[in-house]
Amino acid sequence: MKIICVGHNYEAHNQELNFSEQSPVLFIKPDTALLRNNTPFYIPDFSHNVHYETELVLRITRLAKNISERFANRCYDTVGLGIDFTARDLQDNFKTKGLPWEICKGFDCSAPISAQFIPKNEIEDLNNIHFSLKKNGIRVQEGNSADMMYSFDRIIAEASKYFTLKIGDLIFTGTPKGVGPVGPGDHLQGWIEDRLMFDFYVK
Repeated sequence: MKIICVGHNYEAHNQELNFSEQSPVLFIKPDTALLRNNTPFYIPDFSHNVHYETELVLRITRLAKNISERFANRCYDTVGLGIDFTARDLQDNFKTKGLPWEICKGFDCSAPISAQFIPKNEIEDLNNIHFSLKKNGIRVQEGNSADMMYSFDRIIAEASKYFTLKIGDLIFTGTPKGVGPVGPGDHLQGWIEDRLMFDFYVK
């Protein structure tokens, strides 16, 4: 399986990073980036500035290539929550030099995901999903799928132009404003609406 990620999908976050783009920005994390079952996240020794980026996550349930946007909703059945951990210091350095920055996004355990995923039929409106992150009991990030520049269906259609989607693939759909650093001892809790989706510590 693979992890497809969408960058810059919330306008307020784009302003946060002084970024402008007119189409979805896609990148890949390897399956070794997954962190499951509320396992602690260990800050890697190659970075001194790791940031959280909380995102809604789709799980792909059928093979798809060049899928039309109007049929894209058939390609996933559940919605979860995850964090796209980013080694921001490495990323800034790579961007300055015009180099690829997969290392700062795809390192081991950089993609924690919720143990549970919510079936689509239990979600009243897929275009109005509220989610949030608490760090040490304080809400530090929140977003809503209504604010995404590119919808779930648009993302799936766009991604399937370049990557054949396979059963079990995950799509991280982008992060809202409010990203920030984590440090040893931090306690991270992610929510979709009033449902606790993940709960783990940083070490």
